[in-house]
Amino acid sequence: MSQDPQRHLSKQIQQIPRSGIRDFFELVLGRDDVISLGVGEPDFASPWHIREAAIYSLERGETSYTSNLGLLSLREEIARYVAKHFDLRYDPKSEVLITVGVSEAIDLAFRALLNPGDEVIYHEPCYVSYHPSITLAYGVPVRISALPEDDFSLRAASVEAAITPKTRALMLNFPTNPTGATIARKELEAIAELAVAHDLIVLSDEIYSELRYDDTEHTSIATLPGMKERTIFLHGFSKYFAMTGFRIGYACAPPVLTEAMMKIHQYSMLCAPITSQIAATEALRHGEGPAQEMHQAYTNRRNLLLSRFREAGIPCFAPGGAFYAFPDIRATGMTSQAFAKQLLDEESVACVPGDAFGPTGEGFLRCCYAASTESLREATKRIGRFYQSHL
Repeated sequence: MSQDPQRHLSKQIQQIPRSGIRDFFELVLGRDDVISLGVGEPDFASPWHIREAAIYSLERGETSYTSNLGLLSLREEIARYVAKHFDLRYDPKSEVLITVGVSEAIDLAFRALLNPGDEVIYHEPCYVSYHPSITLAYGVPVRISALPEDDFSLRAASVEAAITPKTRALMLNFPTNPTGATIARKELEAIAELAVAHDLIVLSDEIYSELRYDDTEHTSIATLPGMKERTIFLHGFSKYFAMTGFRIGYACAPPVLTEAMMKIHQYSMLCAPITSQIAATEALRHGEGPAQEMHQAYTNRRNLLLSRFREAGIPCFAPGGAFYAFPDIRATGMTSQAFAKQLLDEESVACVPGDAFGPTGEGFLRCCYAASTESLREATKRIGRFYQSHL
């Protein structure tokens, strides 16, 4: 037997680093004195009516497999929801696939699309799984920067400069994790024209699209001319409906793309859990009221966080969506890693270093405001004190 088991690992897995978020939060484990603004999930429990639907389904003995595509009743509700909220129309029988979270949908899409060496353009700072997911599918990740001076939004010119004959797909995420950035319709239209001209597939992760502030508008790129047939619309239940642990997401796409993703899904996952699918159906049928109440709470917390940062002299643009703020700590001269670790050590506040989301995030900090008002008040007091002491 080999004395070096690592030599048996695939090249793909050896290229992938551990998540910068998880590495940082291993430092927090076991500490009950820490105020955490780090984990990117709602602090609310899933609304009772959703949990109740899951409980009753178990009591009724609904514990079987479902169709590989997912329960038709859930796909029909998704089709209605997407038509109402995004002005997109999909056939629930052939254009909607239920997945184990949006993360699985992203993985399925890349594996269905990419041949070795195909390039995928994505913008950063970004959700930590995009780059590894492309690599695991034998693609080549091509990062472009969404710059602080543009409020971390994306410019079509940056996309155009990154396109080569090997470019196969473009990955978009608006509103964005970790910055809360959004994108103007005019810029999105220019990007759509590039996708059509260069025959690109677009993956559009719109998981935070309902969580918007200050009357910020949201346009799905799939609604633009020539785009529905080349877009994989990605969404789920984790954020808006506070259902992270249910692990339910979905992909909407033309039948040929849905079928390709389903073939991988059926051999790897077979189907998403039926209990979670039933809970998700209930969320779409009766969950708008509780979801709006949570949204209002996020709005209040966002405004509080921004106000407290201003009072402390910490620069931070106003996020248009999601539930993250991305304050600028460059004036301290500290790296994001050093700032976050010393903040944890000296003030017992946990935030994620900006560089965990790519090099463009260096000099920033991700603060999740899906936390109680009391926690946010105390955390921002400590962050402000720490920031001022290191100028």
